Amino acid sequence: MSAKSKPLDNEAEATEIRKRILRAALSAFVEDGYAQTSTLEIATRARVSKRDLYTLFGNKEAMLVACISERAGRLQVPLDLPALRDGKTLADVLTAFGTKLLTETTDPVVVAVFRLAIAETVNAPKVGQTLESAARKPIREALRTIMASAVSARLLTGEPEAMTGTFLGLLWGDLMMGLMLQTMDRPSAADIARRAREATTVLLELHAA
Repeated sequence: MSAKSKPLDNEAEATEIRKRILRAALSAFVEDGYAQTSTLEIATRARVSKRDLYTLFGNKEAMLVACISERAGRLQVPLDLPALRDGKTLADVLTAFGTKLLTETTDPVVVAVFRLAIAETVNAPKVGQTLESAARKPIREALRTIMASAVSARLLTGEPEAMTGTFLGLLWGDLMMGLMLQTMDRPSAADIARRAREATTVLLELHAA
């Protein structure tokens, strides 16, 4: 049974309730689907009142968008990258980038969120926009910055945007499709590191200065 409705007295309480709602909403969406999940079910799982739920999020679509935004935030790569002075540093940076990206994106919860987002884009249009702006776009921009820096340092030749697409294609291959379709298992840490190294090696060979 959900908790009795009462005003949210302070920011700390609101933050804690918000976390509970998002955890409950994500588990319900993944288990039952967006359309089949009611706000009452989410409130019951989160042990909050529907009033608190609507006060913090407004509607069910906002909860789904918040769930995706929260998970997408974990995909961000560090911006304090070392200066690209030589090929070894570039290789290390790209390998570290690829390893982190694959580690985060192949997490079962993240895959479930992606699967959910794709399935519910029609019912909740903001979902696709959120996935693009919070996950895909920042990742590509960060990688493009690395490529542009490498070109400026005369370590690579080519168009940064094209090299970004090439590297991501080499890195993922058919892995994400297999995970989304549940026809492949999540790769081990060793497999992830190997994929990142191999993607880096091939890119450097294709675009060596």
